[in-house]
Amino acid sequence: MTESTPKQFLSTAEVAKYNTAAWDKSAATGGIWSTPVTSEDVDLARRGAVRIKLTPSKLVPAEWLPALSGLEVLALASGGGQQVPLMAAAGANVTLVDLSEGQLDVDRMVAKREGLSINTVKADISDLSMFEPDSFEFILHPISNLFIAEIEPVWEEAFRVLRPGGTLVSGFNNPAIYIFDWRDHERGVMTVRHQLPFADATDLPPEEREGFIEDGITLEYSHTLEQQIGGQIDAGFEIIGFYEDRHDELALAHYMSTSIVTRARKPLLGDTN
Repeated sequence: MTESTPKQFLSTAEVAKYNTAAWDKSAATGGIWSTPVTSEDVDLARRGAVRIKLTPSKLVPAEWLPALSGLEVLALASGGGQQVPLMAAAGANVTLVDLSEGQLDVDRMVAKREGLSINTVKADISDLSMFEPDSFEFILHPISNLFIAEIEPVWEEAFRVLRPGGTLVSGFNNPAIYIFDWRDHERGVMTVRHQLPFADATDLPPEEREGFIEDGITLEYSHTLEQQIGGQIDAGFEIIGFYEDRHDELALAHYMSTSIVTRARKPLLGDTN
């Protein structure tokens, strides 16, 4: 195999390195998840109107957000200057964990602009060993675990660092979107092609995957609902909330939901319900 010949498979480390660079570029160019909130948004949050999205369209229900003033909050892979500044403006002590320095920089920029205090940590969200157990009272996790090959550690680590009675709100893709050929889907044509679960790193032909990389398209992993929802339950969480959303730019959104958000609770000590 020559150096110019695409590799048959990419390792998880290679995918993480590439995706991190792609997110750094998104942060520099103002991608959809890298466009910071406005000063008006921050002012509303200071007055108690915290308008947060974890998926493309719908806001997280206000009743899903605890009273944020003085709350210890962990934001998982939530860089990009969107959710974190709003929670900080509402009075929360927010720690942001993200693997992209560029995404973290957007939050730092907003924090400086608005006079907010946030703690940023460059790390993989599947390893939160830098935090003690029961460190946080609320965890927010926008769509992002599609960039991680094995998501069970994400749920296990979130459960470990969350205090009993605390909640985790998570967004993730409906796995159905990965059935289709992505290039066709971008043109509005839904061609059933892939068997699930699917990963760009291992299941795309090498030449096609190289085309994605040349175009700066992130490499993704689909996960089953058993892994997404069942994985939270297996980690010890109780699912206490659920809603669906649609990404209008996807052809599939004309027919069904394309993303899901769950609200999960860590039981109180001694709680047998």
